[in-house]
Amino acid sequence: MQTHTPLHATRAAAWAVAALLTVGPAAVPAQERERSQIPEQFTWNLADIYPSEAAWRAAKDVLAKNIAQLDQFKGKLGSSAGTLADALERYFSFDKELSRLYVYASMRADEDTRVAHNQGMRDEMMQLAAQFGATVAFLEPEVLRLPTGTVERFLGAETRLTPYRFYLEDIARRAPHTLSEAEETLLASAGPVASTPANVYGILSNADFPYPSVTLGDGKTVVVNQANFTAHRGSANRADREAVMSAFFTALGRFSRTYGTTMSGEAQKLQFFAKARKYPSSLAMQLDGPNIPSSVYTRLVDGVNRNLGTFHRYLNLRKRMMGVSELHYYDLYAPLVASTDLAYTPEQAQSHILAAVKPLGAEYQSVIRRAFAERWIDLFPSPGKRSGAYSNGGAYDVHPYMLINYNGKYDDMSTLAHELGHTMQSYFSNRAQPYPTAGYPIFVAEVASTFNESLLIDHMLTTIRDDDTRLSILGNYLEGIKGTVFRQTQFAEFELRMHDMLQAGKPLTGDALAQLYMDITKKYYGHERQICIVDDYVRHEWSYIPHFYRDFYVFQYATSFTASEALAQRVKAGDAAATKRYLTFLASGGSKYPIDLLKDAGVDMTTDEPLDLTLKEMNRVMDEMEKILANRR
Repeated sequence: MQTHTPLHATRAAAWAVAALLTVGPAAVPAQERERSQIPEQFTWNLADIYPSEAAWRAAKDVLAKNIAQLDQFKGKLGSSAGTLADALERYFSFDKELSRLYVYASMRADEDTRVAHNQGMRDEMMQLAAQFGATVAFLEPEVLRLPTGTVERFLGAETRLTPYRFYLEDIARRAPHTLSEAEETLLASAGPVASTPANVYGILSNADFPYPSVTLGDGKTVVVNQANFTAHRGSANRADREAVMSAFFTALGRFSRTYGTTMSGEAQKLQFFAKARKYPSSLAMQLDGPNIPSSVYTRLVDGVNRNLGTFHRYLNLRKRMMGVSELHYYDLYAPLVASTDLAYTPEQAQSHILAAVKPLGAEYQSVIRRAFAERWIDLFPSPGKRSGAYSNGGAYDVHPYMLINYNGKYDDMSTLAHELGHTMQSYFSNRAQPYPTAGYPIFVAEVASTFNESLLIDHMLTTIRDDDTRLSILGNYLEGIKGTVFRQTQFAEFELRMHDMLQAGKPLTGDALAQLYMDITKKYYGHERQICIVDDYVRHEWSYIPHFYRDFYVFQYATSFTASEALAQRVKAGDAAATKRYLTFLASGGSKYPIDLLKDAGVDMTTDEPLDLTLKEMNRVMDEMEKILANRR
């Protein structure tokens, strides 16, 4: 997915973060295939970006040499409108190439995290991005020093500046937090060092961690790595899922000191930058980039806490459907309907997704067909491949790419639809917007993805009459709300309290973070009321979540879900005007601030309405499921 970069960083440097934003552990088949054994049609074709590594390296060397050209504009931006236009054109053209280079290197690295050479390519790009950021650090402070009215006068005199209007106006908005040229250069140079906590976490978790082995009820022994944990925590065999979850989280707990150190390093890094830029808190700094009021974050946390009763209704429904006397945390991923095993080949998944998105028009469908036919997707898991899933639209002049770990289940088809939503937003925004405004804000990034999931569920329900299967699909919808609204808000609250602890001078040790996580988790799942028992080893789950290294990102899963739910309800109802507004939104990129983009689409995220509509729909689905269950007596 794409992101609107904070103005104190280059847009390309943000792709180091953007490519990871949708990453989460994903299920894999019991027997992984080596990458060389996967049919080519199910692997992405990176040659669309650069035909070879040699071509990538040649382009990198050219850019590295050309970056110094930006020095000629230092001290001259106010000399004329033409000079400012020349500088911005050069800056953004280099930034675009840097982004393209980074996308190629990072995806090569993700194919197999064990290959040191490819990890080195990504490291090279981080170094080059830092060099680029340091070189252009003069630009924004110099623009801010221009006499009042100069930028507006230049915009009126030089049409080449039109694509940069939003960028220039945003520089002015953030003037209180833009530092001197020397200070900006210093902060930009700190980029590679600042990424160390996340990099250490990634290598430890994806490549070096000594994951435990568990013998399952069928006698097979499996290594409980991240991917297999996700696959087996949903086992229909209760003893298996308990053993897998217990072993996995207990193993994480043995490295609690290490994970506490990396997380503390990440939080302290963010606090350092917030203080350097004169923000009152790390949260305020992170949300100021896209101009989101901090109240939107806290309103979400408060709103979800007020509505935990609705979540507990879902947990009680799960307990009833599973037929257990006591619901445990390890039961939360088991199938609600044990007799229903929904499985889909890649071809079937493509067919269902195309049918589901029909309300969005023929062009939308045709681009999805291209994604499959032209190898935009790296579909299947293989040893060493990065876990989870993402869409990366950073190669502006090419097309978006998707990394998936497809296991053939309904959840995998839903994940594919989800990532295709990101891909469609990247595709339409890159096509409609000039590069400076093509990258859409993170705050809206999960709208298109969850919108696609909603359309998929709606489509599947129109094709299924069997009660068990309907219960399974409806249950999957509830699972989406559980995982996206309640779980991500739970994470958001943990992250907020963690940074509050640091700001108050309290140490962020592994034990302290585990206790904080445990307290919040017990509250959300009603542990004290025996709604769902949160076993003690769950305290270590926080160290399994890579998104905490993305700094106040996770809350946007929840806000995007509620926004997409509000928008999807209108599109599914056949509202042609709402559909047109939504497609316009997909093509709007970062041409406005995210709150304004969503207002134009028809939803106001500064109010409780999106969350209220989502919970209303959640209760409606539970009503339908309870009715089906009552009729089966």
